[in-house]
Amino acid sequence: MLRRLVKNFRFSVLPVPGRLIAVIFFVLLFTFPLFVNTRYPLLVLMIASIYGIFAVSWDLLSGYTGQINFGHALFFGIGAYGSALLYKYAGWPPVVTILLGAIGAAVIGSALCLPALRLRGPYLSLFTLALPLLLIEVVRGLPDITGGYTGIGGLPRIAGSTTGEYYIILVVMTVSVLIMWKLTDAKSKYVRTGLIFHAIREDEIAARATGIDTIRYKVLAFVIGGFFAGIAGGLFVHVIKGAGLSVFSMVMSFQVIIWSVFGGMVSIYGPLIGVFILYPLVEFVGTTPASDYKYIIMTVMVIAILLFMPQGVAVWIRNKLERECPRCKLNNAAWRRECRACGANLR
Repeated sequence: MLRRLVKNFRFSVLPVPGRLIAVIFFVLLFTFPLFVNTRYPLLVLMIASIYGIFAVSWDLLSGYTGQINFGHALFFGIGAYGSALLYKYAGWPPVVTILLGAIGAAVIGSALCLPALRLRGPYLSLFTLALPLLLIEVVRGLPDITGGYTGIGGLPRIAGSTTGEYYIILVVMTVSVLIMWKLTDAKSKYVRTGLIFHAIREDEIAARATGIDTIRYKVLAFVIGGFFAGIAGGLFVHVIKGAGLSVFSMVMSFQVIIWSVFGGMVSIYGPLIGVFILYPLVEFVGTTPASDYKYIIMTVMVIAILLFMPQGVAVWIRNKLERECPRCKLNNAAWRRECRACGANLR
C-alpha cells in the first residue's frame, strides 16, 4: 500500500506542477499550528476552510452544471440552523447535529429548488435568489423556536482546544474537497457524474438528446452542493458559537460567487484558492488603520483579476505551469518538450 502511494506520488503528482503546489498548500495548512499557536490566526484559517467547502460546493452546482445559483446561502443557512436547533432541543453532540443539518440542507434545499429545475439563465438565478429571503422571514416569524432576530447562542465548540478544532475542520475540508473533485472529474474511469455535469453545462438539449436524464442529474447536483454547503454551515455556527440571520444573507450568497470567480470557476481548487487569498487578506486589512477600506481593496483586486485573468487567478497560474498532451490528454509541466506518458510532441 505504501509503495503504491509513493509510486502514485512520484508519477502522478511530482511531474504536474499544479498537483505539487496543492500538496505543498495542504502540508503548510496542516503544519501551521506547529509554528503559530495563537487563537486568532487559527480562527481565520478555520473560517477560511469552512468557506472553502462552501465555495467549492457552489462551484460544483453552478460551475459544473451551469445552474447559476444566487441563493447558495439557503443551503448554508439550513445546515447552520439545523445544527443549532438540534443541539438546542435535542442536546445531541456537534458531530451528529452537523451531519443531520447537512442532510436537511440537501433534502429541504433541493425540494425548494425543484420548481426551478426547468428554468434557465436569469430566471433560475432570480428564483434561487428569493429562497434565502423566504427562509429569513420564516426564522423571523418563529422567534420562540429559532430565536428570531437574536438567533441561537451558546453552541458548543467542536473540540476542547483551538488546535483540535483546527485539525478537525481541516480534515473535513480536505475530505469534502477531494470528494467533490472526484465527483466532477470528467476523466474519472469509475465516477461518470463529472462527464455528465460537463455535458449539461455545455449543451443541456444535446445531453438530453443522447439519453441523459438531465433533471435527475441537476437534482443530484443540488443535493451534493446542498449537502456540503450544509456541512460548512454547521461547522461555522459551532466555531462562532451561535447562529444568526446573517447565514441566510445576500452578502453570504454573493461572497461565494466572488471567491469562485476570483480563484477560477469549474476547477474545484479555484474557489478554494480564492477563499484562502481574499478572506485572510480582508481580515488582515481589518486589523490595520486601513480597515475602513478593506472591501474597497478586495473589490479592486477582483476587478483586476476579471480584467487581466478572466479565467481566475488559480486557473491562470495552472495554464502557465501546465500543458495538456494533444494525444493522451495527460497534464504535463509546461517546460516539457515531450509528453511524460506517450512521448507526443508538446511544442
